[in-house]
Amino acid sequence: MEIGAALEDLLRELAPQVLGVLVRRTGDFDAAEDAVQEALLAAAQHWPRDGVPENPRGWLIQTATRKMTDSIRSEIARRTREHTVARQAPTDAETVDSDDTLILLFMCCHPALTPASAIALTLRAVGGLTTAEIANAFLVPEATMAQRISRGKQRITASGIPFRRPTEEEWTERLRSVLHVLYLVFNEGYASSSGNDMHRTELSSEAIRLTRAVHAILPGDGEVGGLLALMLLTDARRPARTGPDGELIPLTEQDRTLWNSDLIAEGQRVVMDAVAGGAVGQYQLQAGIAAVHDDAERVEDTDWAQILALYGLLVRMSDNPMVRLNRAVAAAMVHGPATGLAMLEELDGPLRGHYRLDAVRAHLLDMAGDTRSAAAHYRAAARRTTNVPEQQYLAAQVARLGVTESG
Repeated sequence: MEIGAALEDLLRELAPQVLGVLVRRTGDFDAAEDAVQEALLAAAQHWPRDGVPENPRGWLIQTATRKMTDSIRSEIARRTREHTVARQAPTDAETVDSDDTLILLFMCCHPALTPASAIALTLRAVGGLTTAEIANAFLVPEATMAQRISRGKQRITASGIPFRRPTEEEWTERLRSVLHVLYLVFNEGYASSSGNDMHRTELSSEAIRLTRAVHAILPGDGEVGGLLALMLLTDARRPARTGPDGELIPLTEQDRTLWNSDLIAEGQRVVMDAVAGGAVGQYQLQAGIAAVHDDAERVEDTDWAQILALYGLLVRMSDNPMVRLNRAVAAAMVHGPATGLAMLEELDGPLRGHYRLDAVRAHLLDMAGDTRSAAAHYRAAARRTTNVPEQQYLAAQVARLGVTESG
C-alpha cells in the first residue's frame, strides 16, 4: 500500500523510539525488531484509512507489544515468557518521559560487541539504514556487513548482559562508538549513498538532534562538541547544495547567500568551546575545516593553506583513506594538481573501485588540463556511484569536456 511522504517520515521517526522501548524492557533485540516491523506494517495499512491516532507512538508500542506477546504464545515456554513481557511492558509515563531513541543508541553500543559491530547494529536500529547503505559507509561488501550485523546480535544474546539504560560510567565507555554512529548517520543523510535524492534530511536531522542530546549530557566533552559543530557547519550549506530540480551543485559553485547563517554562527560557537578544553580530537579538527570553508564569502577567499594544515593533523590521528583523499584535494588547491595526483597513488589500494577516488582524480586531471584522462575517470565514477544526482553531475562533466568514450 502506498503511503504519503509525511506518514512515511513519521513512521521512520517513531520506529527507533518504539524499538528502544521494547528492547529496553524485554532484552530480546531480534524479537523486538520483528514486532516493531509488524507494527509499522499495521500502521501503514490502517492509518491512511482510519487517520493517524492521537498518540501514534503509544499505538505502535501497544501494537508491537501485542505482536511480541502473540509470538511468545507460540513458543514452548509460552506462559513464562508471556508473563515476562506483560510485566515488563512500558507504562504511559515511561513512553512520554524518556528519549528511547537516545537510550537505544547507547544500548546498541553493547560491551559484548566489537566497535565495528556496535556501529553497524546501531545504524540499522537507530538510523534506519539498510544493510547496503551501512556496507557503503564501511567500504565493505553488503554480504560482509549482513554477517557482521547477524554476529553482533548473536554475541549480545550469548553474553547474557541485558539491554538497559547505561549508567553514567557506561555512557563514557561507549561514547567513541556512539559518536562514530552519529557521524555516519549524519553523512548518509547529508550525502545519500544511493537513490534519487542528494539528501535524506530525516537522517541528518535525527543525527543532529541526538548529538545535541549527548552534548547536553556531556557538555564538557570536546569531541562531542566537535561533532555537533561539524554537523551544524556542514548542514548549514545544504540549502545551496542542490538546484531546483535536485541537481548537485558542488561547493565551488554554490550560492553562499543561501547558507544558513544561524547554523554557521552556532557551529562556530560550539567548536570554539570544544577546543577551549585543551586536547583536540578528530571531530574538532573536521569542524575546524568546515568552519574555514564557511568563513569564506567567496570560493576564491577559501584559506586552503589552513585547511591543508588541519588535514595534516587529522591524518596523524586517523588512517581513514577518505581523510587522505580530502587532503589530496587541499594539497592540489595549495600546490597544484600534480601534487594532489601524486598523493592519490597511495589510495589506489584502500579505495580501489570507490567512485570518490575516480571523481577526485578526474577533477584534478581536469585542473591539470588532461581532459581525455579526466573524462575517463568521470565516466568510471558515474558508473560506480549509486546516487542519481551524483551520476548526473559526473555525466555532465564528461559532456562539458567534449571527449567521446571512443575518442
